[in-house]
Amino acid sequence: MIVVMKQSARRPDVDAVIARLQELGFDGQAIVGAERSVIAVIGQVYPELQGELEVLPEVHHVLRVSSPYKMSSREVKPDDTIIEVRGVRIGGAETVIMAGPCTVESEKQLMTTAREVARQGANVLRGGAFKPRTSPHSFQGLGKPGLELLAMAREETGLPVVTEVVDPRDVELVAEYTDILQIGTRNAQNFPLLQEVGRSNRPVLLKRGLNSLVDEWLLSAEYIITQGNRQVMLCERGIRTFETGTRNTFDLGGMALAKELSHLPVIADPSHATGKASLVPPMSLAAIAAGANGLIIDVHPEPEHALIDGPQSLDFPTFEALMTAARTVASAVNRPLQAPIAV
Repeated sequence: MIVVMKQSARRPDVDAVIARLQELGFDGQAIVGAERSVIAVIGQVYPELQGELEVLPEVHHVLRVSSPYKMSSREVKPDDTIIEVRGVRIGGAETVIMAGPCTVESEKQLMTTAREVARQGANVLRGGAFKPRTSPHSFQGLGKPGLELLAMAREETGLPVVTEVVDPRDVELVAEYTDILQIGTRNAQNFPLLQEVGRSNRPVLLKRGLNSLVDEWLLSAEYIITQGNRQVMLCERGIRTFETGTRNTFDLGGMALAKELSHLPVIADPSHATGKASLVPPMSLAAIAAGANGLIIDVHPEPEHALIDGPQSLDFPTFEALMTAARTVASAVNRPLQAPIAV
């Protein structure tokens, strides 16, 4: 249920409605739109509630929300959400590029890559310090030393950092060193973890689950938002199908549908979707043309020696060529690449 306030409503009027909802046993979360404020009613509503709320001062009308994902739905917030991270605006009319190594392996590897992606115009540095792996015997990341290296790279390049958090107990630690908390595909329905990052003050990059429907993906976002954190980005990284020629199936249709249904920014990850470096550039351009708010790309100085995901990582010359092509396509669809922040 959504309470739509009058255009003349002020913050005390909104607070009064939220207070009344709390008296009735509901949680009310205000969302400020371009023209007016709305309040999402969280809880099991009853038919008479609509009339009880419509008589409150400065309430314009009350609507029932048909989608199960209330807070991430365009029914609640028609205009796009824009998330600002250290001067980078994600979700607006410009396309954002996140790039870097899938995994932080060493200071030399990370710093070399960070300098190069910054030089080529990337807006955000990606890099994994904690890596959930299918096999317990595989490299799991550097942990806290990896976070310290990411913070060092941010200090030198000025790029905000996105990295994955895999354990609710590590959210505070990861947030201390990085700017965007990534939820990986294996944890897309790890509800205690989603709720914990929802209680943080950091933007969240939520990857789609391997087998998640679009509705389930948006409901995962709902777990984060209902804890008070509305800075959520969706990330299409491919889903598991019967196809074996690519690592996953890059669901551009699902990505476009998510943008249609939700006001949240959508980032495309063609690296993990395809698993092949040769497919990353064409799928990156396709994602931009399909309306992605940004890309997240695996880049490595020596992909053939990478500890994790070398086959899908771009070397520096290929990344440079991709950035050139991306600028052309992004401009053609009126979604130019966002200019990098001067350090």
